[in-house]
Amino acid sequence: MEAPPRPVPSLFMIPLTLFFIGVLLFVALLHGHRDLTILTLLVLGLAIGARLWAGISLSGIRCHSIIDKQRAFPGERLTLKMEAENGKFLPVWFRVKVPIGKGLLLPSDETPLTKEGNLLWYQRARFEWGLTAQRRGVHQIGPSHIETGDLFAFFSREKKSEAFHPVIVYPRLIPLKSFPLPRRDFFGVPGAQSPVQDPIYILGTRDYQQGQPAKTIHWKASARYNRLQGKVFEPSEQEKVLLVVEVDQFAKSNAEQDFEHTLEAVASLAVRLAEQGYAVGLTTNGVIIGEGQGMIPVARNQHQIPAIMEALARLQMESRGGILETMEHGLDLPWGLSCVVFSFEEDKTTFVMEQYFGHRRIPVTFVVCRPRPPSGDIQSKVRYKILGLKDIASPFLFG
Repeated sequence: MEAPPRPVPSLFMIPLTLFFIGVLLFVALLHGHRDLTILTLLVLGLAIGARLWAGISLSGIRCHSIIDKQRAFPGERLTLKMEAENGKFLPVWFRVKVPIGKGLLLPSDETPLTKEGNLLWYQRARFEWGLTAQRRGVHQIGPSHIETGDLFAFFSREKKSEAFHPVIVYPRLIPLKSFPLPRRDFFGVPGAQSPVQDPIYILGTRDYQQGQPAKTIHWKASARYNRLQGKVFEPSEQEKVLLVVEVDQFAKSNAEQDFEHTLEAVASLAVRLAEQGYAVGLTTNGVIIGEGQGMIPVARNQHQIPAIMEALARLQMESRGGILETMEHGLDLPWGLSCVVFSFEEDKTTFVMEQYFGHRRIPVTFVVCRPRPPSGDIQSKVRYKILGLKDIASPFLFG
């Protein structure tokens, strides 16, 4: 429903002008000027009628909006649809404004989203906007501001809808270079290829192989397929990697761009490790806005990567405490764990964290945005475990 721009209210609708018209009506009645009396009565009647019309214009107006996706990656398209209905016999002038978050981009510079026109009796109108997710974060669409009035748009009433749509934009996924991860366990082979299998966790079934113990037969599946089926188990120990994002240094240096690049690398590494069969977890000392956790235990299931991606999308460059204190109060470190720590640069915290993980016999690799050349005791002690962010991701990807 496209409509011409809202007309400018007539000069005769201004309260001061109506006051003088009222005075003119009194003078016309006092002196018996018939034509002037009719003219002033028409103007006053139009003003009063338009005001009463606008007063009831919001009645019966319903507005509903939906968005096709609430989670996206940067560059993905989203579609916002809205339906407005006038549930009464009286036609009205109608305008809706929908504010959107700065991380969502429109084809034009129209902000907020605006549609305007006339709604006739019992008419429905549908609007649609195309948006593009621009950058990581949680961005809000709405709530809508609805304005209605008389058909001439002389007077108006407005209300604010309570409904809004949060849109979660994940970090961009980038290609990563191959780099060695520290390993501790010996049974990182998934499924039936593992030398030690865990009978508690069953990955699925396959045709029973001669020589397997009879206790591994899956009898229900065998009855369904009409042939013997054997169970496929999880490995007794699987490769476990904890990703740590240390926010303090980014916040102190106000390194917002480096922070975003780091989160892109963390997200990409988490996805790659999960695809390779690793159990992955995440912990950070940054503030998580809205719903979400700053600590996601190491696990391997279908919900793990979405949980990590959402936590990274909600992560703010604002510290809520020291990283070691955060890990000690609420994070269980399982046996066989390896760790990758992401931070802004090398400092005393790097050495302290190496001691923390070394005391627990947890192999650790540090990835920093700004590595320093070897100089001093602190750097030389951890130099062999430190990688620059550009060592694992191509520099041109950060343009």
